[in-house]
Amino acid sequence: MGQTQLATKIDEDVKDAIETICKERGLKMNRFIEDALIDKLEELEDLKDIQSLRKEPIRPLSEILKDLKASGKI
Repeated sequence: MGQTQLATKIDEDVKDAIETICKERGLKMNRFIEDALIDKLEELEDLKDIQSLRKEPIRPLSEILKDLKASGKI
């Protein structure tokens, strides 16, 4: 995977906090920021999945248990 540069302005206190955490834990700031961005992207994808799941019909637990028993799964 290739790399590219990203320039952005952030709050000075946020930058100071990142620098402190990275120094205390022996982390590289670039890696820390890239991991944070990846985590946020994954979180947003998960949110999309949750929203679509909420649209699925809800079945009563008794019905689910009945189906599981009928199929021999419980």
